[in-house]
Amino acid sequence: MSSWNDLLEGKVAVVTGASRGIGRQDALTLAEAGADVVITDILIESDEENEQAAEKYGPIAQVMQSTDVMYAEKTAKEIQDMGRRSFAIKMDVTDRDQVRDVFAKVIKEFGKIDILINNAGTLDHVSQLENQNDEFWDRDLNVNLSGTYNCTKAVWPYMKEQGDGRIINMSSVAGTLGGFGQASYSATKGGILSFTKSMALEGARHGINVNAIVPGIIGTEAFNMGNAKMNERMKERTAFKQPGEPEDIANAITFLVSDKAKYITGVGLNVTGGIELFTF
Repeated sequence: MSSWNDLLEGKVAVVTGASRGIGRQDALTLAEAGADVVITDILIESDEENEQAAEKYGPIAQVMQSTDVMYAEKTAKEIQDMGRRSFAIKMDVTDRDQVRDVFAKVIKEFGKIDILINNAGTLDHVSQLENQNDEFWDRDLNVNLSGTYNCTKAVWPYMKEQGDGRIINMSSVAGTLGGFGQASYSATKGGILSFTKSMALEGARHGINVNAIVPGIIGTEAFNMGNAKMNERMKERTAFKQPGEPEDIANAITFLVSDKAKYITGVGLNVTGGIELFTF
């Protein structure tokens, strides 16, 4: 029995961008709570086209691909070892046909989808406005905002038919506070919060809860790749003077998708270590 006491026993979850970092931990924690979990990502260990996929999506994806920091199939195997069902499948959240095909495959294999975690995202576009890369601006909107829309729209008919569903969208403290040099990232993460509220209103008629997580700085592989001096400044801004861990996000998500949170919808839950507070 897991520490979550099988809170999600019998549920089927899909997690996007689950090859590493927060998404990987989300998948593992959902499985520990009893769910069967489908791992999706643009980078899958055995895929022969990983280099091309990484090239399309920018510096962080390229570093992760070149250093083999991708654990989609490994994560699926770990979940299987827990006694849950799982598989890893390549999915580009900007490709609507591919997204629909993947969700149809999940329905065929598992019979339903109870939980969607819209975690896939980009966060490596950092420059002031006059130096913003127009191609990266478009990429960020396509992945972070349209990707969330694409996956939500694809799963919606299945959840409506079931009369039940839980969707979590991944925002960011940059979407609530703004971020210096993060115009595209902040704009997409702020948009996700508004999208979440709209979907919560529509979903309530069909038993679908839609919420967002608002992470602060989290100690993932991507964070550890960042500028050490800047990372230290961000840590000092938090009330706890340290970054969070992927488990902090995964634990919040697991609660929100459980029946313990059945009357919560349309919220953006801060998991930030108090970075938005007036610290000194």
